[in-house]
Amino acid sequence: MIEKVVTLDNISLIDFLGVEDKTITSLATAFPKSKIVSRGNQILIKGSTSEVIQIDDILQALIHHYHKYGSIREEDVKTYVSNEKALVADTALEDDQVILYGTKGIPIKPKTPNQQKLVKLVKDNDLVFALGPAGTGKTYISVAFAVKALKNKQVKKIIITRPAVEAGENLGFLPGDLKEKIDPYLRPIYDALHDMIPFEKLQYYMEREIIEIAPLAYMRGRTLNNAFILLDEAQNTTPMQMKMFLTRMGPDSKMIVTGDTSQVDLPSKQTSGLNEAVRLLQHVKGIGFIELTQQDVIRHKLVRDIIEAYTAGSTTSKSYTGKI
Repeated sequence: MIEKVVTLDNISLIDFLGVEDKTITSLATAFPKSKIVSRGNQILIKGSTSEVIQIDDILQALIHHYHKYGSIREEDVKTYVSNEKALVADTALEDDQVILYGTKGIPIKPKTPNQQKLVKLVKDNDLVFALGPAGTGKTYISVAFAVKALKNKQVKKIIITRPAVEAGENLGFLPGDLKEKIDPYLRPIYDALHDMIPFEKLQYYMEREIIEIAPLAYMRGRTLNNAFILLDEAQNTTPMQMKMFLTRMGPDSKMIVTGDTSQVDLPSKQTSGLNEAVRLLQHVKGIGFIELTQQDVIRHKLVRDIIEAYTAGSTTSKSYTGKI
């Protein structure tokens, strides 16, 4: 008889062990001659050498599965117990560029050289400015990093915000308070979160404000400690708003600021806080800057051509004559 202890680091015990330790119960049923007990974040295995090795292999596969999908179901345990091929396949060497796996197991990782630079900057700096046109993945990758940090318990909460600036529409006619008015504008953020966190868990996080999505005005007066903070559409901040936001950063926090300097919706005489921040802070140590371009667009292939056409059109400034 031998003993082995498996430690569950950076793992939500309820998501891994299940209600009333269902994961352990299923393993114990499959290996009745061995003793398998959970104590806090440790699992004790006691039995013959061959069974302990086999149980340990299954647990390592389940740990890998958890980090990939975010939870363990009773069916998953049965799959790994009965299917050696699944065990081998799911413990295969992973692509080290993967940030995390989405709810359907799809890997989320950088797809262009500039996106790879963004990933490195976020790893190396506590504050990063990511600039670029629509479709370059700057917001999606930023959300993925925030979710990964929360999952790995590197932060206690995620805060995602954006300025309440109207882009050709009137917020005043929308129902509800300021947060409810701006929620439709945050739809891309919600979509990204749904790609990365199971629905029930995301709902739990948002109800308890572990994930908070709010207008920029709600940040005033706060100190954001032990959090991953994302400011989206930052080109529509004023200089004072940007300064207010950046100075909210507390201990053990990371910030990513994303924006498209070609899509400023502020009044024509108003300076963009994003432009001013880049000018003032570009030489400050510990702050990273990356500018993504049309070549980083990862939506439909036409999106890149559309962006290039509009960019070219803005330089010629010719009016449409009605003839094609």
